[in-house]
Amino acid sequence: MKKFALVSVSDKTDVIPFSKKISENNYTILATGKTADLIIENNIECIKIQDYTSFPEIFDGRVKTLHPKIFGGILFRRDNQNDIEQAKKNDIAPIDIVCVNLYPFPKVVDREDFSIDKKIENIDIGGPSLIRAAAKNYKHISVLTNPRQYNDFLDELETGEISIETREKLAADAFSHTSYYDTIIANYFESEFNFPKSAIRLNYPLKEKLRYGENPHQEAFIFGDFNKYFECTFGKELSYNNIVDLTAAVELVYELGNNSCAIIKHTNPCGAAKRDTIYDSYITALSSDPVSAFGGIVAFNNKVDIMTAEKLNEIFLEIVAAPDFDTDAIEVLQKKKNRRIIKILSAPPYNKHSIKDIPGGLLVQDKDNSKFEIEKSEIVTEKKVNKTEYENISFAWAICKHTKSNAIVITKDKKILGVGAGQTSRVDSAKIAIMKAKEFGHNLSNSIAASDAFFPFPDGVIELANNGITTIVQPGGSVRDEEVIVAANKYNISMIFTKIRNFKH
Repeated sequence: MKKFALVSVSDKTDVIPFSKKISENNYTILATGKTADLIIENNIECIKIQDYTSFPEIFDGRVKTLHPKIFGGILFRRDNQNDIEQAKKNDIAPIDIVCVNLYPFPKVVDREDFSIDKKIENIDIGGPSLIRAAAKNYKHISVLTNPRQYNDFLDELETGEISIETREKLAADAFSHTSYYDTIIANYFESEFNFPKSAIRLNYPLKEKLRYGENPHQEAFIFGDFNKYFECTFGKELSYNNIVDLTAAVELVYELGNNSCAIIKHTNPCGAAKRDTIYDSYITALSSDPVSAFGGIVAFNNKVDIMTAEKLNEIFLEIVAAPDFDTDAIEVLQKKKNRRIIKILSAPPYNKHSIKDIPGGLLVQDKDNSKFEIEKSEIVTEKKVNKTEYENISFAWAICKHTKSNAIVITKDKKILGVGAGQTSRVDSAKIAIMKAKEFGHNLSNSIAASDAFFPFPDGVIELANNGITTIVQPGGSVRDEEVIVAANKYNISMIFTKIRNFKH
């Protein structure tokens, strides 16, 4: 009996050597459209689907494989006598290999130069049906959906038989492939036509397994397109904690604006500054808290030069991340063997979701993409703020947004002086921020304090005012706002209500 293999691929990587090999193993190839033309051009025996079914491709190729001779050949059970008789009666031959990958909808879905109609034409119909049919009948059929599967499959084919274990794995990969494809389509339709989200669909392909998770006894993996945003150009692989801290550092530094530097430890900023050059920004950021900076993550949003690289090498830093590096700067940074050098390929995206695991499901929210907006804020004290100070206030507010709650951040001239992060009491956060600033000799007079949420009592304001802070920026909204404002007026400090809360749990 003739052995048939169906080949219909959008990604034609290695399809010719694959087709040649299965032809040499006595399979007759059935193929569609451009796949068939390519195989025939390479002098490999091939039957076009339309010749095999005696039914033409119609509707500009929208219908090619949807025919009983094709799906019957894939789906009939070789160990079921009734199926065997029906196949024989209807002249349906078994198709034992199905090699299919899909129209590139995932690659075109975000293209602004593609119309909706053009994107929809890139939604594959017959391909997913073929894949699902073959995967359903895995006991008898091998289904391949990715060129990376070809070599191992062909090696096994040379032994004369494909094992059931291989067919099971290929089937699992196939259903994963169509699930991923359908997820992108469903998300696109809900977004494009402004339908409320009916489900959270998470279907990111496995990128790599990490050495371990947050702690050595935990397994960890990267899924999705992390390498679309970051490239490790030097150093050992990133750990789970590295990736979490790197993300926090890059998200913060891009919010601070051009020529900024952010230093992160355990997702909290311990140093940050914005100056005219990245060298000055780093020197200033490092001075915020040089002790905490040891072993930290440093991120820039401009190219790193050799002078900055030489300064970076003076202490141990886990990661240095920037959109670019001068060649001689790379050479200097590579002298530290335990250092990772990360190239930021793209600024972190906005309008994405934040997801946390909870018992029985997921907790999903929009990411906090809020910005400090002068026109929406309100000066609530007798002492006012000069409009020229708003850039410094915005800097403080951005740092505080990226700090664990309860958070108090003290800044001056676009530099961190002290950070109180993650405390159960807001007044404790204020005390810690003041303590850290004094520890490194920072002058707190005429500085700015930012709070991620309102002050529930005047005590935090009094603590800050007694230590030289002259401006406080906070959301407002407490039932004791009036008491807090009275305290601010008593100590002659300015207070701004942003009306935006920035909890970060």
